[in-house]
Amino acid sequence: MEIYEELKERGLIAQVTDEKEIRELINGGGARFYIGFDPTADSLHVGHFMALCLMKRLQMAGNKPVVLIGGGTGYIGDPTGRTDMRSMLTPEIIEHNCACFKKQMERFIEFGADKAIMVNNADWLLKLNYIELLREVGACFSVNNMLRAECYKQRMEKGLSFLEFNYMIMQSYDFYHLNEAYGCNMQFGGDDQWSNMLGGTELIRKKTGKDAYAMTITLLLNSEGKKMGKTAKGAVWLDENKTTPYEFYQYWRNVDDADVMKCIKMLTFIPMDEIREMEKWDGGRINEKKEVLAFELTKLVHGEEKAANAMAQAKAAFGGSSENLPTKDIKVETATIIPVLVAAGICASNGEARRLIQQGGVAINEDKITDINAPVVSGDVIHKGKKVHVKINLL
Repeated sequence: MEIYEELKERGLIAQVTDEKEIRELINGGGARFYIGFDPTADSLHVGHFMALCLMKRLQMAGNKPVVLIGGGTGYIGDPTGRTDMRSMLTPEIIEHNCACFKKQMERFIEFGADKAIMVNNADWLLKLNYIELLREVGACFSVNNMLRAECYKQRMEKGLSFLEFNYMIMQSYDFYHLNEAYGCNMQFGGDDQWSNMLGGTELIRKKTGKDAYAMTITLLLNSEGKKMGKTAKGAVWLDENKTTPYEFYQYWRNVDDADVMKCIKMLTFIPMDEIREMEKWDGGRINEKKEVLAFELTKLVHGEEKAANAMAQAKAAFGGSSENLPTKDIKVETATIIPVLVAAGICASNGEARRLIQQGGVAINEDKITDINAPVVSGDVIHKGKKVHVKINLL
């Protein structure tokens, strides 16, 4: 199967500008494409993971990725999907976050001569002359069209700053610069980036007369229409110091039944003929599918050894030995369940811990507890519902 057809079968393609030309380009290995990543944190998260997987698939098919780190656009902040303005980052934080991104991306993308390249738009955006930009680029954009863009609509209700309004022009200029400097002919991004990406293709065509193309990938949503990769504590990070391999594994092990096959198609590199066979499995094998999904994704991000350990920990949590469970070293004044839950990070506050116990959501070892002063000793396994299982080591 050609790569374009595979992307469609996996449900990855949302919108394209010129389907015939794009199909021919990427099937023939002729795409010099870029995806941008703004350094708003010191780690990539699951939202970026899907884009990284797409880059890897296209590179394996002979296409050339250009990884764009938004060291320049990070000074502005993308208003897409936001109801408020992003926090302004200092140059030092932006530089640190860029370095963290680069290190993580090297696990997925092969960089080197005639392979993938990594660029930072700070190298050209920070040098722009404002008046020249207005004359050369601003003249190519219609304010009326910009205000109709989806990425601005929800921000318009609460107030869109002029700083954020410029983001589309900056992103469009990135594509124009990459086209001129590196022969980049295609841009990929999330479906919510469509308006910004169209701005880039039109800018190249107006300024150079050359064709440029854009394709958006389907946003990874759960069955309720919410972005996946979120938990009660925040995002699911690719940095194991923020989201451990076990927590990463457990996130995917616990996705809704209705989302499992979609995630397997969109995120794993299991061949499509094997996935088609999995779709024929009866409903009694749903947990087996979830284990396949969780293991494959954890292996991609953290390596096979850590994925195997995470799987062993998960199995131990459900009736197996506690030897492989994640262990938390904690120090508390009183070794009772409420302070232990808070110190171990299982609950955010004493109040949350008390409510959880009273609702029957906590067990020590195999015994559900209702006593808010239940004692805890080293080696006990604390269970929060069916998804969180932690072995306690009291210091």
